[in-house]
Order: sequence, then structure tokens, then C-alpha cells
Amino acid sequence: MKYFLIALQFLTILPVKIKAKIEDKDFGKSLLYFPAVGLIIGVILSITAFFFSRFAPFLSVAVILVVSVVLTGGIHLDGFADTCDGFYASHSKEQTLKIMRDSRIGVMGVIGIVCVFLLKFALLSSFSPALLWRAVIIMAVFSRWALSFACSLSKYARQKGKAEFFIKYADKRAVLAGGIFTLATFLIFIGTKGVTVFILSWIFVFLFVKYSEKKIGGITGDILGAVNEIGEVSTLLFTAIL
Repeated sequence: MKYFLIALQFLTILPVKIKAKIEDKDFGKSLLYFPAVGLIIGVILSITAFFFSRFAPFLSVAVILVVSVVLTGGIHLDGFADTCDGFYASHSKEQTLKIMRDSRIGVMGVIGIVCVFLLKFALLSSFSPALLWRAVIIMAVFSRWALSFACSLSKYARQKGKAEFFIKYADKRAVLAGGIFTLATFLIFIGTKGVTVFILSWIFVFLFVKYSEKKIGGITGDILGAVNEIGEVSTLLFTAIL
């Protein structure tokens, strides 16, 4: 239960009280429950889609996006914006990391957020009501598993930071189990085509993490935020295509 609560506390703004003592390695073990937290988020988004299904599709999609931001406190979008600023403004590792840590958002960060929202809005609007509620579930589950996968794939690029222990103590067996859970979710909600969607979305995440390693020698909390956004968009994109 402690590991699940750590994941829930890290990925959402839901009020969580953890009474047990938390050790550094517990953060790595909590990666097992990232997809489960994604499922909770996805179910909340699907319920939102159901309640607003009687209104215009654009309104329903807009509310879904707003609820997703509120549930997470916008933490992933913040990381995505910082990543856009850092990756596009500098070629050196040190300067890139410095820009990404700056609390102020730059032009590329704003452009990045606008683009990712436009993509999500367009893709979600293209789904029928019968597919929309399923799409938001697999989107949320995959993107949170993608975070745990990224943690197990790379190393931490800074000396210290909020995401350090998730990456340093990433439990590969927990990530594998989470991946199986995620794939099963795809099969349940969109059938055998879900395997293809899963693989293609995974490739996008894998390539981005490798690009980050080349750029700054690893990943950071901001990179994880970008991984989440890339995971969401790629899942929606390949679901729409297939």
C-alpha cells in the first residue's frame, strides 16, 4: 500500500497521507503502481466524458483536458514546457539543464504547450463517444507506465532533484509487471489492435529518452513530464490511425 500511495501522491493532487517511513528505494518500487494510478486518472476522465456526452463534442473534449490538468496539477505540462525551452535554446548540457530549471517559461515552452493541447484536442475530438471513453483510459495508463519505463531505461542527469530516487532505484521487474498490466489494458479496451498501438507508442517514448541521453546525458523530472505528454499524444495518434 505504501508504494501505491507514493505513486498516487507523485502523479496526482489527490490528498494522500503516508504514515509509514519512506526510504529512498521505495520510490523505485512505487513504479509498479504508476499504470494503476493512470487507470484511476483514466476512469475519472472517462466518467467526465460520459457526463458531458450529451453536449457538443468540442465541449466534452475541452472539459476532459481541463480535468486532466487539474488532476495532475499540471506537473507534466510544466516539465514538457521546460524541456522545450531547454532543448531548443541551448546545445550544451550545462546550459540546457540551467534553462530547464528556470521557473520562467520561454517562447518554445509556450509553443510546445499550445501544440500538445491542439494535438490532444484534435485527436480526442475525432473519436466517437463509444471510443472516446476507452481512449482516455489507455492514454492515461500508457503515459504513466511510460514514466516508469523511462526511469528504468536511463540515469539521472542532475546531481539532485525530485525525480532522482525514482530513477536511481528504478525496479526493472516492477516496470516489466507494469508494462504487462498496461498491455492487458490495451487488449481489454481496444482489442488486438492495442498491441500495435502499444508498440508504436513505446517506440516514440524510447526514441525520445535516447535523444535526451544524447542531449543531456540522461533524464530529469522535466524530461519525465515530457515523456508523459509524448506518451499521451502518441497513444491517441495511433489509436486514431488504427
